[in-house]
Amino acid sequence: MVSERTGKILNSIVREYIIKAMPVPSQIIASDPELGVSPATVRNEMAYLEQEGYLIRPHTSAGCIPSDKGYRYYVESIEHIQLPPSEERFISHIFHQVEQEVETWLSLTATLLARMAQNVAIVSLPRSVDCKLKHLELLALQESVVLLVVVLQGAKVKQKLITFDQEVSQQDLTIISNKLNAAYTGLTRQQISAQGLELSPLEKQATDHLLEMMEVEDEQEYEEPYLDGWHFMLNQPEFTQSERMLKLMELVDRHSLLKVMVPERLSEHKVHVIIGKENKDKAIQNLSVVISQYGLTDEAIGTIGVVGPTRMQYSRVIPTVYYMSSVLSRLVAGLYGRELRSEDNSE
Repeated sequence: MVSERTGKILNSIVREYIIKAMPVPSQIIASDPELGVSPATVRNEMAYLEQEGYLIRPHTSAGCIPSDKGYRYYVESIEHIQLPPSEERFISHIFHQVEQEVETWLSLTATLLARMAQNVAIVSLPRSVDCKLKHLELLALQESVVLLVVVLQGAKVKQKLITFDQEVSQQDLTIISNKLNAAYTGLTRQQISAQGLELSPLEKQATDHLLEMMEVEDEQEYEEPYLDGWHFMLNQPEFTQSERMLKLMELVDRHSLLKVMVPERLSEHKVHVIIGKENKDKAIQNLSVVISQYGLTDEAIGTIGVVGPTRMQYSRVIPTVYYMSSVLSRLVAGLYGRELRSEDNSE
């Protein structure tokens, strides 16, 4: 059990190490006037924290550095910190200046987040839990060859060339499109399959292709995310070892970084901090991940996060991820023509 005084000393050591990336000696902590403790007290408390696994002493005569357990204590003590109102206004202002397109929002988010966190930012496209049809169109190209255009909720557009068993006119295709839109708009793949609608052979063929396209979308676990900030990470002293960076780049090349970053249980619209060996994948167990979901519950959910060394500016990264996820949630809600409910973006 860590007492209040011991906790303050531990947090002071964590802050000092985050800034300087050097083992922290007791005399540095004892000189902090806000703590008001003697050098002997600091040495005793540091010895206790080392014994309990909150601190690590790299060398016998050197100072201490935080362990994963020490970082965890620090993070839990600052989890309610917020961005200054001036920075929140700055972020909101920038988003109001850009085009109303999902791709533009996410690219901007990755750039801004990387700059503010001084580490790698990663943002995924919002993905429907089970995609729903917004609109479909059948367009005649030549004789029996038709282009099926499918618009899913969340402004996703998919296209597929299909060949009907017979020649069909654009007029007939328009009639089919209207019938299917009237029956299927707003439904998931499972709901469309369960409709039991009486269909002509052409209508059934179009419906089968629609269901195949929606199934592919439902099964697509992770799309290529937006990434930014590699140059910030390369400037960190932890990455002077090329092996660490190589492992991270291999994950990117395999399009697996987001997959290994996301914990097994990610609560909606809450910032999660996964420190060092708390990460499920060995490739990032010397890193920390600050991650959150954004979007609309049961509609479209995306992921926003920062990955960097365990010596991360948590007091800045955590509120930045939280605020930017709330901005994206409001924007996604706008795509669906909805007001963002408080429960859609609460901790």
